[in-house]
Amino acid sequence: MELRPPGALRLISLRALVFALALCALAWALPPQASAAPALEVPKSQTEPPRGYRMDANEAKRIAAQAPRIRAERPRHRRFASAAYTRGPGRWQVSVFDGDDQVAQVRVDDATGAVLEQWTGEQVAWTMARGYEGAFGRTLNSPWVWLPFCLLFVAPFLDPRRPLRMLHIDLLVLLGFGISHVFFNRGDIGLSVPLVYPVLGYLLLRLLWVGRRPRSGRGSLVPVVPLAWLAVGLALLVCFRVGLNVVDSNVIDVGYAGVIGADRIADGDELYGAGFHDEVERGDTYGPLAYLAYLPFEQALPWSGSWDDLPAAHGAALVFDLFTLAGLVVLGRRLRPGPAGRELGLALGWAWASYPYALFALQTNSNDSLVALATVLAMLGLTLHPARRGLSAAAGAAAVGLGAAAKFAPLALAPLFATAGPRAGRWRRAGVFAGVLAIVVSAAVLPFVPDGGLREVYDRTVGYQAGRDSPFSVWGQLDTPAWVLHVVQGAAVALALAVAFVPARRDAAQVAALGGAVLIALQLGAVHWFYLYIVWFTPLALVALLGSYSGAGPGSSTCSIEVARPSSAASTSTPLSQGSSVAVSKRTLVMVVNRRSASSFFTPITPPRGPVIPTSVQ
Repeated sequence: MELRPPGALRLISLRALVFALALCALAWALPPQASAAPALEVPKSQTEPPRGYRMDANEAKRIAAQAPRIRAERPRHRRFASAAYTRGPGRWQVSVFDGDDQVAQVRVDDATGAVLEQWTGEQVAWTMARGYEGAFGRTLNSPWVWLPFCLLFVAPFLDPRRPLRMLHIDLLVLLGFGISHVFFNRGDIGLSVPLVYPVLGYLLLRLLWVGRRPRSGRGSLVPVVPLAWLAVGLALLVCFRVGLNVVDSNVIDVGYAGVIGADRIADGDELYGAGFHDEVERGDTYGPLAYLAYLPFEQALPWSGSWDDLPAAHGAALVFDLFTLAGLVVLGRRLRPGPAGRELGLALGWAWASYPYALFALQTNSNDSLVALATVLAMLGLTLHPARRGLSAAAGAAAVGLGAAAKFAPLALAPLFATAGPRAGRWRRAGVFAGVLAIVVSAAVLPFVPDGGLREVYDRTVGYQAGRDSPFSVWGQLDTPAWVLHVVQGAAVALALAVAFVPARRDAAQVAALGGAVLIALQLGAVHWFYLYIVWFTPLALVALLGSYSGAGPGSSTCSIEVARPSSAASTSTPLSQGSSVAVSKRTLVMVVNRRSASSFFTPITPPRGPVIPTSVQ
């Protein structure tokens, strides 16, 4: 099939963008829908039913005491005192305490006396561990949505002639988080949490291998699907994702905190400190940029003061996601010239748009795509080489700094991006990087330092996140010595520093691979992990894994060595004083390889001009 001209592809992308923005406007215009949990109320009497209720508090407690999980939990505690509350019309909640700690919870239907829910252990305090249907992402969790997206994610890259090529395995592993996710949706975090770590471990080792020993993958990046089809499919996919967010997504506490923080900034209130908000008490656990990013959306669509549909959070999440997608498309075009760049850009955009966990972040309207966007912008900064090396360092530092001012983790990428690029002038660029990074982080953080100083900012953010107990990591579920966790965390820090020096020469795919590995290493040592964190390293992993395959159709090469072969005329010439045509070809190839190692970071490789060869062939 004949490819469409670049102008047609740009027109399709422009129409898709316009349609997506129209859907964004529709999302912001939708009326709010209440989603806050019903309030608990203590009944005035333990023996008289409250108004509108059939049973009294004592009867609700008697029913709860007979629930199987409550009976099994009782022998584990010396004290087992229960308290009954009304929880909206027709519902009772019975909470069981051992001292001040709530150790069990039961919800009872008032009309029938049926036990609707019963929870013990970590599922008492962590409602997200209960497996409520649609609590994160709503319809996205349905197999009829999730599985087609998995198929779309791998379909363009399938090579029927090479069924076992590494790209197939890599993409399937990226989808492997879904096995853990099935158990999470069932409320079985005892299985869902451990199943995450083999996937993270594979990706860490795979990206370190790509970063240390880059090899061009065999075959074409998009072997079968025409690029015109991929462009049209990407446009339709973007529209579907935006539409799904408009009609069927929810805002979790992360997005809610962003809107509240933006409202506090607009009102001149302190961002950090006790009393952030009653419904999200520790909503001030992120960097200032995580709230500043929501400010224009909150001003355009003011917060109502309650946990309603929060259109400002929807608008922010859509913009974070679309900007990341657009950045990946541009990045692919910048990393390769000509048709190969268009193919890589479309492939990266398609992979992001079809990856279920990128859509998962969008459907929960979280702020985690800010980290993904920061990594894409940092990679784009590197593509300014070689003409604007100082500007390249500054752009990369600004991107890393803005990401760190939002979610802190991107700060670990600073050593890698500070030393990326050719050896010549590396330390001068590192100095520029460090200076700009310090300016950006200071400008983002210092205006929001509370009366308690930077110490209070640390305690409310990084300190709180590092010190909290969470069942959403193996460190929270297993009784391991503290030093084991410290060793894993120390290894992550050591890796972040080591990649600044090893390997000495790095191309774009290597930088992306090493950056993704650093972020994964940090997550392996995190005391709290969730599926939203997958998008932190997804763009870098996609650039590393897809970027190692050739573009512009079957048979092309990522290293452009094909162009160094002599022409047919030269190959038929008679032996020359410089040697045979075969010998010239070999020398030319060596010169190309040597030139590659000495060339600037992203300059396309072209063959050197060989010696002037006299020939008698007319």
